[in-house]
Parts: sequence; C-alpha cells; structure tokens
Amino acid sequence: MRRRVMNATTKVTLLTVLVFWSCEVECNHPHPLDPLTPSELNRIRTIVQKSYPTSKTTNHSLIFNYVGLDEPNKSQILSWISSNPKIKPSSPPPRRAFVVVRFQKHSHQITVDLSTPSIVSKNVYEGNGYPMQTFGEQTVASQLPFSYEPFKESLRNRGLNASQVLCASFSIGWFGEAKSKRNVKVKCYYTNGTANFYARPLEGVAAVVDLDEMKIVGYDDRYVIPVPKAEGTEYRASKLKPPPGPKLKGIVAVTQHSEPGFTIEGHSVSWGNWDFHVGFDIKAGPIISLASIYDVEKQKRRRVLYRGFISELFVPYQDPTEEWYYTTYFDCGEYGFGQSMSSLQPFTDCPPNAAFIDAYYAASDGSPVKITNAFCIFEKYAGDIMWRHTEIAIPNEVITEVRSDVSLVVRIVSTVGNYDYVIDWEFKPSGSIKIGV
Repeated sequence: MRRRVMNATTKVTLLTVLVFWSCEVECNHPHPLDPLTPSELNRIRTIVQKSYPTSKTTNHSLIFNYVGLDEPNKSQILSWISSNPKIKPSSPPPRRAFVVVRFQKHSHQITVDLSTPSIVSKNVYEGNGYPMQTFGEQTVASQLPFSYEPFKESLRNRGLNASQVLCASFSIGWFGEAKSKRNVKVKCYYTNGTANFYARPLEGVAAVVDLDEMKIVGYDDRYVIPVPKAEGTEYRASKLKPPPGPKLKGIVAVTQHSEPGFTIEGHSVSWGNWDFHVGFDIKAGPIISLASIYDVEKQKRRRVLYRGFISELFVPYQDPTEEWYYTTYFDCGEYGFGQSMSSLQPFTDCPPNAAFIDAYYAASDGSPVKITNAFCIFEKYAGDIMWRHTEIAIPNEVITEVRSDVSLVVRIVSTVGNYDYVIDWEFKPSGSIKIGV
C-alpha cells in the first residue's frame, strides 16, 4: 500500500523560489563533489537531446531516468584536497555527469563532460533490470485507468465515484522470467471520507502498464469485495476528536543565543573538530563525503569516512496472494530516494537553530526540479552525557568531571508513497558518526 499517486485531474505547479548555497560550474573553484546545479542540468539536457532526437511521428520519446554527478575517482579527489584548495586554490578534477535515458525501448548510459561540453561516452545497457521510475512516468501511468473502459466498468460494479479514486504505479519485481518488459502494476484507492486512502484499496482490481509504450497491456478484476470503511483511518490531528495522545505541558526547545557553531561553504560543512561534504543524488539521496576530524595530539586531520550513503531500501511484503506477491520494492533503485526527498518544515521537522540546503534533480524531460529545504543541519543537545567520572578516593577531595553530549545533525526526510524515512547523520565530538533511521 504505497507510492506516489495521481487522480484523473491532477495538475502540477512548479514555483520559482530563492536559491541557498548553490555554486554553478562557472564558480572559480567549485568543490568536485558538489551536486549538479540547475544550469548544469539544463546544459546536460541540451547536449543529450541533440544526440537522441525524438519524433512524434515515430513515437520515440526520450526519458531522463537518472542524471547524477560522475564523481572523479578517489585518488583524484584526495590529490585535490592535499593541494589545500582553501589556501592555494587549484583547478578541480574534470566535471562530468552520468546519465541514464530510456530511448527506443532501450536503456542508454551516457557520460557528459561539462567543460567541453560534449558526450564522451555512450552505450546501450544490455544487462538485467531497468532504470528507476521518474515521477513523470508514474503520473502518466497512474492516469491511464481512468480512460480505460474495463476499469470504468469495475468502478460502476462497485458503485464508486471516479472523481474520488486515486491510482498509483507499483514495480512488479522479477521472478525468473527469461525475458521481461518494463511493466508496472497500477492499483487504485477510494478517497471518500479520509486522507488515508491507502487504507481503502480496491482489492482485486489491477492494470498492467508498459512504461515504454505507456499503455495498459493487461487488466484483472478478480472479485468484488466491499471497500474498507473510512471511519477510524484519519491521521491528521486537526481532524481527530478528541486529539491524539495525552496532553503534555509545554517545554522550551534548546535555544542558541550566539551564532551557530558550524559553518557552511557551498556544500562543505565545518563544526568543532569535524569537516565533511554534503552531497545529493536523485537515487541515493544524501551523500556524506570526506568526513575527517582534527587530531589534537597529532596536530593533523584524520580521515574517518570517504563516502557514505544509503545503497538500497528493500521492502518485501512476503504475502503470497495474487494481489501482493510481487510487492518487493527497492525504494532507492526503483523509486529514487533523492527525488522523493521532502521539503523540511522549519520548527517542526527541524529545530529553530537549523540551517537549510536545497537540492535539485532532473525531471523526466531533463529539466531541473528544486526541493526547497531538502537538508537541515543543526547542533543537537538533549541533556545527554557524553563522558563523566566522579572520583572520591582522593582524601579530602571529590572530583566530578562531566562532558555534555552535543552533536551536529544532518537530516533529510524521504517520502516514498506512504512511507516517511527520517534519516539523521549525527557527528559527535568523540569522532564517531551515528546514523539514525
């Protein structure tokens, strides 16, 4: 019961808002691991479109399924760092992008050099699997049942109003087939009386959509059972009577009277004895790179983490019935953990002392899409103790030493269907990194 959903009359509006902490490739010395900027995404789109022309007469569409930074190799990055670019700026490694497009029913892998600018390599992928679904593909696929006569008949047989039905596309897994197509299943829900429509599925009804053809190639209406009632499914606090949970007396959040204890330059963060880089990828989401601490005893920095990210989120439901057996979601590889990141709300998702960074990804047509407040960064103190000792063995003296547990948190929330993943990268003065999910 999940995924991004659209009804037959959904409209999408794009807003232009302020940009925080962005650095175009034209900057004097951008960090080589900085995410692709809006102007870079537009440049990539233009370059790729020239090499893969589309035609309405042949119905050859070009879908940008993945556009991300083609990171320089580790030795190049470490060499650039050793030149101490903060003191003596040096040219960063070549800026390149890795692109996966769906064209003429094939997956094409492309490397674009942004300095040339040109395509430096391309090939047709012949291996297993398919690229991730874009929001554009999910939207179109989810609309198809509403113009499909057998689906309309299914709604009439159940006495349901089509204007109160939402549909969503679902990956269908792989179960040993010698050949497969880039198909998804579209299942639908009834919204009347609740925002929690996932609790009201139209069981037994499913359409199979070929994403390359973008048409329904299979349909099932196996049985008719009543749609679950809407009562007791609402989750919005404003709609619940009485309000949920016990009443608690208010507590004042920890305030920071002086300036923040961390600095952000582009996507590079410094705090206490920590330095690290915050990146973004449409599939993986947040990427933490080049995390190092300053060793006071050795008077030099120590590398702790070169690159950290969520490689995959696997969600197998393991229900053997016909309607559910294929439910084996890969929330990064199939749905894009990065493109699913939510705009964080100040004072609720993040505390008052948080700073925010935006993110950009490429839509189905390659154009840049902005996620406002995609990251928040803040110092966290919850009254915890990092280290302490009380010594009473020394005559006529009691020694008590306590170190407060203050940490720096990098937070994102990725909302994939009805799942909200809250991810915290927490950096501690002790040199440890704690990841909270």
